[in-house]
Amino acid sequence: MAAKLPVNCVLHGDCLEQLRRLPAGSIDLVFADPPYNLQLDGALLRPNNTLVDGVDDAWDKFQSFADYDRFSRDWIAECRRVLKPNGAIWVIGSYHNIFRLGVALQDLGFWMQNDVVWRKVNPMPNFRGKRFTNAHETLIWAGRDRKSRVTFNYDALKAGNDDVQMRSDWLFPICSGPERLKDDGGRKAHPTQKPEALLHRILIATTNPGDVVLDPFFGTGTTGAVAERLGRRWIGIERERDYVVAATERIAREESLSPDSLDQLRPRRSEPRVAFGAIVELGMIRPGTRVSDERGRVWAEVRSDGSLAQPGPRGVIRQGSIHRLGAEVQGKAACNGWTYWHYEAGGRRQPIDTLREEARRKLGLVAPRTMAVAAE
Repeated sequence: MAAKLPVNCVLHGDCLEQLRRLPAGSIDLVFADPPYNLQLDGALLRPNNTLVDGVDDAWDKFQSFADYDRFSRDWIAECRRVLKPNGAIWVIGSYHNIFRLGVALQDLGFWMQNDVVWRKVNPMPNFRGKRFTNAHETLIWAGRDRKSRVTFNYDALKAGNDDVQMRSDWLFPICSGPERLKDDGGRKAHPTQKPEALLHRILIATTNPGDVVLDPFFGTGTTGAVAERLGRRWIGIERERDYVVAATERIAREESLSPDSLDQLRPRRSEPRVAFGAIVELGMIRPGTRVSDERGRVWAEVRSDGSLAQPGPRGVIRQGSIHRLGAEVQGKAACNGWTYWHYEAGGRRQPIDTLREEARRKLGLVAPRTMAVAAE
């Protein structure tokens, strides 16, 4: 009997040990924010000699690049093992480590989808004045392998971006203000806490409600908090006890959004296919109905078999499917007939594409609007 997946909880312990306990092929998405291996040499001071509260924790220190590479390849290989065939991974890092992680991902069989630049609205200044201000971090998005059909909610992203394609440079502030978790002494609870806005976009873009998201370097639980809010299941792995406590308390305060709020625009290619002939068979458009282009300048007549024809004085001039005839009348090689041809309804001209959703409901092809959570 397969082991039950420990969803919606933080696993306290070493990431490799905990990863090896997870069943293979059980995870939809991994978000990994691993140690950066900053190689800091001594304390970093501001011009006024005050200490910069940077990353100097033991978990970010490695003996050598080779040591860091071995660690990275071990956890990346385990993440690949637990991913489903169509699963994907996001890895975030700075110039100190992201290039080494990219090589490891490719060497271990992952297939690159994109790199994304997170531009920081309010980056930490360069206090020594010897380099450019480090105002961005890099994320790598990769499928489990070349054949993986990874989730990408293109239409949802475009709709939320005012109908403009989402670019690969993202502008977000660093985590600050009330969102930044503090310890009992008022210091940052975690030095590299990521902003929730960043995780929100990643989960909306590359997961669906009910998916399982794994974060092997959970920290104070940003991934879990956003996943909880967005109706995704999550698993966190964290070895530092203080972070486990902070993350658990933080996520307990989260409330999931309503199912209606979680509903996302689905890509058209994922919708059940409906042929135009079915629209005619269902009586939604009757044979003999005239359809036209958006401006009503080009028109055709619907035939009983679901084809279109352009009658002329001496017979049919042109005929074919909604796509073929649409392409022919425009002198193009291809055409989406669903959006090109329009019909009259209620005194308005609208694309025949508006009939497809109703046809899917009549044919029983539309699933109920509930968030399916698969039993593990």
